[in-house]
Amino acid sequence: MSKELDSLEVMTAGGVGYELTIPLSVYETLPKVGEDVRLNTSLVVKEDSWQLFGFVSVFEKRLFEKLLTANGVGPSLAIGLLSALSASRLIRAIREKDIPTLQSVPRVGRKKAERLILDLADKLDGLGEMTGASAAPASAAADDAMRALVSLGYSSADAERGVRAALDSGAPSKSAAELIRAALAKLGGR
Repeated sequence: MSKELDSLEVMTAGGVGYELTIPLSVYETLPKVGEDVRLNTSLVVKEDSWQLFGFVSVFEKRLFEKLLTANGVGPSLAIGLLSALSASRLIRAIREKDIPTLQSVPRVGRKKAERLILDLADKLDGLGEMTGASAAPASAAADDAMRALVSLGYSSADAERGVRAALDSGAPSKSAAELIRAALAKLGGR
């Protein structure tokens, strides 16, 4: 196995190698090079190419495939959305018509965010749900803390990871200010 931020080359037990395009969330969970890895894959066939995409969970894979049904969303943008926002945060942004959060993703302007909402807001049921540690914090204070961290220059994924770590380390009823302080401490005060 060899890995980069946006792609991964895996070798099967039978000796066949595959290159997978992955979101950043998958890269962060990969084992060391040479260790076994298990991913859920989606094959996108175009006239001129076949591309494999890898995901840690079936939930992420299904969301990726649902994103591809939206007008103007190709595999590259779908991977970009899943790299910038966790799967559960992306679904929440679409359902809640949170245009600023969607616009925080590179290559997503206001019109593209509105199109995503229009095309997908009522089609995201039945994907399954993320549970446990991989689910995004859902409280209003957590959302406020994540927005504040993004405005301080952190990526959406880093902000979410910091807030989740802050929630995991203490009472989930912390205020946004307390979550921000704790998340900054967890993120190393970058």
